Amino acid sequence: MSRQRIPEEVLSAAHDRAKAREARDWPEADRLRTTIEAAGWKIVDRGTDFALSPVAPPDVAEGRRVRYGSSRNVPSRLEEAPVGLATVVLIATDWPDDLARALAGLRAGSPSGTSIMIVADGPSPEQEAALDALEPASAGELPVEVLWTSERLGHAAATNIGLRRASGPIAILLDTSLEPTGDCVTSLVRALDDPTVAVVGGWGIVSKDLRQFEDAPAGDVDAIEGYVQAFRRADAAERGPLDERFTFYRNLDIWWSLVLRDSGPDQPPRRAVHLDGLPIVRHEHRGYASLPEAERDRLSKRNFYRIIDRFGSRRDLLVRPG
Repeated sequence: MSRQRIPEEVLSAAHDRAKAREARDWPEADRLRTTIEAAGWKIVDRGTDFALSPVAPPDVAEGRRVRYGSSRNVPSRLEEAPVGLATVVLIATDWPDDLARALAGLRAGSPSGTSIMIVADGPSPEQEAALDALEPASAGELPVEVLWTSERLGHAAATNIGLRRASGPIAILLDTSLEPTGDCVTSLVRALDDPTVAVVGGWGIVSKDLRQFEDAPAGDVDAIEGYVQAFRRADAAERGPLDERFTFYRNLDIWWSLVLRDSGPDQPPRRAVHLDGLPIVRHEHRGYASLPEAERDRLSKRNFYRIIDRFGSRRDLLVRPG
C-alpha cells in the first residue's frame, strides 16, 4: 500500500471525529485523534472539514532486524489469546546501565510465566551496543524480546509498541530507574484479580481538583505513577492506544490511569490501587534529571493540558474531591 493512500479505517475515524466535533463530544473527538495519530497520520482541522497527512518515518529493514517508523506498523498480538502470567515492558533510550540493572532484577526475581518486552526507541549508540550484546534467554530464563524504532518516537509511541507485542494477560510498565529486588510481578497480577480494579502500582497520587496532584499512601488513589503501572492487556486493547502526542513521559501516567478507570460520567469509575511494600528500589530518573528545569516544565505543562482537555471536568473520577 502506498504511504500516500489514506487507509480506509483512518479516513473513517476522521469522518467520525468530525461528527463528534460537530456534536461537541470532545472526549470522543480526542480519542479518535489518538487513534488516527497512532496509525501514523496527522489530522488538521479546517473549519468543519479536515486534512490528513502521513507523519511517521519509514520502517527500515536491516537483515532480520526491522526498525519500525510507527507503533502502528508493529505486528500486534493484542487479538491473540494471552499466554503466561504477565509481560513487563521496558523502554530503552540512553542509559544502558539503568536498563541492565532493571533487567537483572526482573530476571532474578520474577516468577515463571513472565515475559519481557524491551522497546529500543531510537537508542543511543551505547544503548544499542548493550542491546546487541544481550545474551538470549537460556532454558528456564524469562523470554526477552527487543523491538527497534527507526527514529525516537517518544514515550507513548514506544509504550504502544510494547503493548502491541505483549503476550501476557497483564501488562506491567516498568521504568528503568527502578531496580526489582524480588518478585514484584505476582503482587501486581494478584491485585488485578479484583474486577473493580483497573490499574495498580507502587506509587499513587490524588487530587482535589484535577489540577494539582500529591503523593498518597497505599490504598485507593486517583492515578498510579508511571514508575510501575500494571493493568489488563485486554483493557489496553479496548481503551488504547496511548495518545502519542505524549512524547515526554511526565503526566502520561495520570492520563492513562484515568483512561483505564473511566467508565463514563454515568457509571462509577474503576479503581486505581497503590500497593505498599513492593520489592523495588527507586533510583534517579535520568529522563528527568538530564533535562534543564525550564525544559522539563515546558514539556510537563504541555502534557498536563492534554489531561485537562479530556478530564478537566471529571470530578467523578476523584476518590476525595475537594
